[in-house]
Amino acid sequence: MNAEKNDAPRAVIVISSHVARGSVGNRAAVFALETLGFPVWAVPTVILPWHPGHSRATRIVPPLDQFKALMADLELAPWLGEVRAVLSGYLGEAGQAEAVASLVAAVKEKTPTALYVCDPVMGDSGGLYVPEATAAAMRDKLMPIADIATPNRYELEWMAGAPLPDIKAVTAAALHAGPSTMLVTSAPAMMAGGIGNFLLDGSQALLAEHRVIERPPNGLGDLTAAVYLARILSGQAPVKALQSTTAAVYEILARTAKRGGDELQLETDAQSLSHPMAMVQLRHLLHPGRDKRA
Repeated sequence: MNAEKNDAPRAVIVISSHVARGSVGNRAAVFALETLGFPVWAVPTVILPWHPGHSRATRIVPPLDQFKALMADLELAPWLGEVRAVLSGYLGEAGQAEAVASLVAAVKEKTPTALYVCDPVMGDSGGLYVPEATAAAMRDKLMPIADIATPNRYELEWMAGAPLPDIKAVTAAALHAGPSTMLVTSAPAMMAGGIGNFLLDGSQALLAEHRVIERPPNGLGDLTAAVYLARILSGQAPVKALQSTTAAVYEILARTAKRGGDELQLETDAQSLSHPMAMVQLRHLLHPGRDKRA
């Protein structure tokens, strides 16, 4: 990582789900960011014993008034100047979006160069797995204020209101989604038997591809958003950040799958976050251009 002044803001506020067992939501994002050298303020939006994809599980959502009060405390924290970025993921209910937006505004007022990354965790190929009101709150309240958004293809489809069968359609939807930088995971690949991460910003369109691994564990999107944010905060250019993020997440996924793990084994493969060895195919695509720049 690039050397920085000791007093420069480095902390990241991560707002997402917490599971007792597993590597999804805050468990994935906090581990990745701290491993890569960034202190984290972790805010749980819901508490679960494990990812509900494994089986039905108790779901504890903080009462909304208490959640808002906690977030308001953070806005007034004497250490708010330490914060360099906010990353939000899964929300426990629609009303939490307002509190997230308010905290983002407070962080940016304190540190105008701070970044907000919105990972609109709402669904996958099977459809939405949050109530439509919660998905709409992420789309309408959080996506418009994000500097970077990291939806998967299916989440982008829902927000766009149309299927996205190819990279051309994904590009068009990403262009009109709102944030100036869009990192779309689970994007259609150009290589046979592959899947990709597609990055669109004001000057470039990039696609990082690797082969598909069937029945992957959950948490890949959470991990991708956190690792990409860490790369950008460390000073990497977007093209390098995309390539190294994709390589790191794919390497951890491939090693977990080889061991037969049902959760990403981040603690075993922590080295892959910093120094991934996996090869990914990086393509520079034709940028569609923007009539209006963010």
